[in-house]
Formats: sequence, structure tokens, C-alpha cells
Amino acid sequence: MTQLRFKIKKGDLVQVTTGKNKGRRGTVQKVLLDEARVIVEGINQVTRHIRPSQQNPSGSITKTLPIHISNVAVLDPSTDAPAKVGFKVNPDGTKIRIFKKSGQPV
Repeated sequence: MTQLRFKIKKGDLVQVTTGKNKGRRGTVQKVLLDEARVIVEGINQVTRHIRPSQQNPSGSITKTLPIHISNVAVLDPSTDAPAKVGFKVNPDGTKIRIFKKSGQPV
């Protein structure tokens, strides 16, 4: 299976656009290319119950589950709103990500 390319990268500040966490913001911790999902810090957290042990006496752990990449949008710092991202090739041949509306680099 070929890997897909996405316009969202690790470290981007994103906002959730749909679902139970709609409107919440966070930083992308990891991009799962094969599954087309991202793990966003502090978003989509669930509690998993496990057998209590010496290391985990409470018997539960909190973990962050991935969100589909189509349900998040990169935040434009100039407008503080979700924005579409495109690509631009500089005259020196380097390819950069830009916000389509403002033209500013990501």
C-alpha cells in the first residue's frame, strides 16, 4: 500500500471541526499515515480499565485515541481561525506550506 501525503504535520496547532470534541484545539503529537489519522494532545481521551497492579493501583489508565485527519484543520495564527493549507514552490526550488487565504507560511 502506498503512503498518502497530508497537509497536517507533527507540531501543528489544529482545531477539531466535527464530533464530540468540536471546537477544541491542540497540538498534533503524531500522524498515522497508513490510517489517515492524527493524535492530538489532550483531545479524544478515554479511560481504559485494567487489572490493578503495583505499578497501577487505581486500575485504570487514560489514553489519547486518534482522530481522522479530515476532522481537524490547521489554525492560522494571523486570523486565529481554521484555514486551508496549500503548497508553494519558492524560486530556489524549496516547497513550503502556506495558508491559502492569507498566503502566510505555516
